[in-house]
Amino acid sequence: MFIAYAVVAVLLALGLVMSGRAKLVKDEKVTAGLTANGVPLSWFPWLAAAEIAGAVGLLAGLAFRPFGIAAAIGVVLYFIGAVLTHVRTGDLKGAPPAAVLLVTGVAALVLGIISA
Repeated sequence: MFIAYAVVAVLLALGLVMSGRAKLVKDEKVTAGLTANGVPLSWFPWLAAAEIAGAVGLLAGLAFRPFGIAAAIGVVLYFIGAVLTHVRTGDLKGAPPAAVLLVTGVAALVLGIISA
């Protein structure tokens, strides 16, 4: 199960870093989508930091599983909020990418616990 956790954690970490980077550089598509959902630009650095911290924690979990489990919990909570925000504002087109990261976070959490 460790190999499965490692693969999911690395792939999720890559997705989180890419998403965080898009927020930091205020990628046009990301900025338009988030601001349309009522997310102020002042939140972008904090959201990016949370995603990048999640990525670091998942990768640290390869060496010390409690870090990975804690990071996966944080990622799951973050993306529950993201999916709920998209659904609440009626942005059903923006919800699937967040939902994919949510499901991947749940997979990382379950695999992290099983392989601990």
